[in-house]
Amino acid sequence: MKVLVTGVKGQLGHDVVNELEKRGHKALGVDIEEMDITDSRSVMDVITHAAPEAVIHCAAYTAVDAAEDNEDLCRRVNAQGTENIVKACQSLNCKLMYISTDYVFNGQGTRPWEPDDKREPLNVYGQTKYEGELAVETLEKYFIVRIAWVFGVNGKNFIKTMLNLGKTRDSLTVVDDQIGSPTYTYDLARLLVDMIETDQYGRYHATNEGLCSWYEFACEIFRQAGIQIKVSPVASSEYPSRAKRPMNSRMDKSKLQAMGFEPMPPWQDALRRYLKEINA
Repeated sequence: MKVLVTGVKGQLGHDVVNELEKRGHKALGVDIEEMDITDSRSVMDVITHAAPEAVIHCAAYTAVDAAEDNEDLCRRVNAQGTENIVKACQSLNCKLMYISTDYVFNGQGTRPWEPDDKREPLNVYGQTKYEGELAVETLEKYFIVRIAWVFGVNGKNFIKTMLNLGKTRDSLTVVDDQIGSPTYTYDLARLLVDMIETDQYGRYHATNEGLCSWYEFACEIFRQAGIQIKVSPVASSEYPSRAKRPMNSRMDKSKLQAMGFEPMPPWQDALRRYLKEINA
């Protein structure tokens, strides 16, 4: 199968291309230099010329705090950019997989979010990703896969930040009232390729198994990395940020199994493999 992947320079796009190639698919990875998704003509030209059977759309504006001050740019990328890709996929009648986020929900409560729950974004980033979802849902052959707390070899993430702080600090505070599931792009890429090989269309949630707070995640990072540092839990209210953050990023993934997809391993196992990979 020929698959075009947007955002190939990001954590996830990079791993998705590797996984596709590993399985013998023809992967075409593009980033802003090859295809500016905000330029409708560029998108139509590149995708039409490539004539893929599927598009996995990983590219996004993900600077959550900066989005509050750059709403137009964020919307151009996440909503209009996605709309441009939708139109190209429509003209080729090819599958589209859109990578979305738990930020399309209001982040309240403790019940895990289900794929068909009401969407009430709590910040600009979430709102623009929601608008992208609405564009994708005009297609017949689409997957919307919402992810959260992602880390990969390519690019910046929470683990790399913690490891860097661990080199220079003997103590730090981390919020303990936001709950979610850390998710390794290597595991996620394997699942996404499993999915794109089928026609089990619809909305899904995909994260590694298990839950924790950012504080618990930090403690486990230092424990596995063998770094001695004092980590203290703190409330989110102590860390005011430009954009509102979800307290509840629990995701219900039962639909994956119901559709015959293998769940991802526990996040602690994913962390262990990731640390081994970046230290190799």
